[in-house]
Amino acid sequence: MSWQATDEQDYPRMSRVVQVLIAINIAVAFLGATIVQDSELVSLFAFRAGPLSATWWTAFSYMFLHAGLLHLALNMYTLWLFGPRLEHVWGSRSFTFFYVWCAVGGAVFHALFGGLAPMIGASAAVYGVMLAYAMHWPKDEIYFFGVIPMRVATMVGIFVAVDLLRGFTGGSGVAYFAHLGGVAFAFLYLKKPQHVSIEQLRQRVSPAPDVGDDMSPRATPRPSSRSRHRDEVDEIVAQSKAAVAKRPARLASGKKSGPRDAKADEMDRVLDKISRHGLPSLTPGERKLLEEMSKQLRDQ
Repeated sequence: MSWQATDEQDYPRMSRVVQVLIAINIAVAFLGATIVQDSELVSLFAFRAGPLSATWWTAFSYMFLHAGLLHLALNMYTLWLFGPRLEHVWGSRSFTFFYVWCAVGGAVFHALFGGLAPMIGASAAVYGVMLAYAMHWPKDEIYFFGVIPMRVATMVGIFVAVDLLRGFTGGSGVAYFAHLGGVAFAFLYLKKPQHVSIEQLRQRVSPAPDVGDDMSPRATPRPSSRSRHRDEVDEIVAQSKAAVAKRPARLASGKKSGPRDAKADEMDRVLDKISRHGLPSLTPGERKLLEEMSKQLRDQ
């Protein structure tokens, strides 16, 4: 597999958690090739179906062991291919949890369907990463075996179908059901609401209906102090307009206006200014006039 460039290439080609995971896997492989025998590492850290009370850590540690250089290289290359973009979008903490979660899914499925053979390898977690990438960017393309252009979603679908077939037909030497466990746990994780942003959640909260007999409780957004203040000002403006409209008709007859009419004219001007330019355009004196008018209306 090789990468086909897409329009979005602003994410790092190597991210922090992916780099750490690759480094740990390589270090463990080097340890098994030089200092400790592979058989000892497998006996201590490989996952086996059965009671985990005495070997609970193997549900996590198995993903850092690999059956040879090719197994390690394929998993780490795939992790490097699809992991950094996910980590860039989700953040390091969420990506780390997701990776471990998919590895646990592989252990669960291997315990249920995989038999008693020990299991090693990061394939379950890597399969989860592939599925997450395919669900986020299904139309991105890769070159399968460096030759065949293929969409990521198509490639993941083929891998899952092959694992299903080989798992139920008794393919030997590969933990096919662990791969499927990683895919299943990844799917469950991605369908959970933890990826919904705060803004998206707020948009989903609808206000209660104005009419109707439905009295069942539902979430309603709490009005802020600013919105309450704006509603109050709107009410004041409406009342002021009504009061100005009711002033005596003697202004139209050409008689000299008294102090009350001059104040009403000033209020007219303030209201016109609000309608044209909004409340922020008022001067301190005009705001004071609006407040005085509001007080008079309330006292009536």
